[in-house]
Amino acid sequence: MTVHIYFARKFLWIFLAICTVFFVLTVLVDMMEQLRRYDVEAVGFGKVLNLTLLRTPESLYQLMPLIVILATIALFINLSRSSELVVVRAAGRSGIVSVLSPTTVSLIIGLLSVTTLNPIVAATSVQYELQSDMLKSGGRSALSLSDEGIWLRQGGESGHAVIHAGSTNTDASIFRDITIVTYGQEDGPQKRIEADSARLVEGGWELSNVRTWLLNAGLSEGSDPLRENTVTFPSTLTADRIRERFGTPASISIWKLPSFIAELNDAGFSARRHQVWLQMELAQPLFLMAMVLVASAFTMRHTRFGNTGIAVLTSVLIGFSLHFIRNFAQILGENGQIPVMLAAWAPPIASVLLALGLLLHMEDG
Repeated sequence: MTVHIYFARKFLWIFLAICTVFFVLTVLVDMMEQLRRYDVEAVGFGKVLNLTLLRTPESLYQLMPLIVILATIALFINLSRSSELVVVRAAGRSGIVSVLSPTTVSLIIGLLSVTTLNPIVAATSVQYELQSDMLKSGGRSALSLSDEGIWLRQGGESGHAVIHAGSTNTDASIFRDITIVTYGQEDGPQKRIEADSARLVEGGWELSNVRTWLLNAGLSEGSDPLRENTVTFPSTLTADRIRERFGTPASISIWKLPSFIAELNDAGFSARRHQVWLQMELAQPLFLMAMVLVASAFTMRHTRFGNTGIAVLTSVLIGFSLHFIRNFAQILGENGQIPVMLAAWAPPIASVLLALGLLLHMEDG
């Protein structure tokens, strides 16, 4: 038990050290990108640094499998050079038993990543998008989804408008039961527009069966509205922008994702991408365990046997290959080519089985 705790503690410290190195590198690289994108003299260095720090958690979260495989490589190379693995094997413990400690730690790291780091990444991603849009366009458009339907906000030089729709089609081009309330730059509400349906066209909304109330003229909903068959309402929103906002499951906490999927289905959007992402996140701890097993299969030999560099390179390449296959399965799942559960869980399970086969072959021949 003492040996297991020792290996687990050593693996955890190495993992934290590599995380720190990647954090510093990510901040520096992303800061260069933000400095290239924004004018520091206009927005200020503080806002650029804030954007960089908001984006860093997402970058680290995406690099988690690489960090785990590098931590495993560093652990077993260190243990091999100090002959600690030789002592453990001489005491009657097989190499496979020695892998249990880092594998368990990687499982715990994966669970903490999904349950704790994922909501943090989602919150920082949303804040990054909001602040980035604010610097680019002054925050003139916003989108949200609730139990009451779809809410949109658009702005312009003459004022802004709040738009509510009961539902939409899959590609977010046609909206039903739509209500638009327009506001002036300095005044209160000016017009209330209701329509049975609205279609996004180039440069605006094409409303059908329209009722309009002029609120700034002292009229209310009880007054007779102005009725028109078709009205074009100017807009800067596009179907692509709406789908993009509702199509980024990484910006939603895993705890809120099931209810958001239900809301997407009720609103008429396709939630397949979010379903695949949810299952991929749930399978993340299993995939991190596979990374540990792959790295340990090639780096548990004593360094005096040589070819350490080739073993490290091979383990990293196999890890990257498994990660690529996992991403490819995710794309197939999002496109409907394979079932959601198969896309999310088949690559991690296959990776674990492959890694166990490699480990047994390397250790027991």
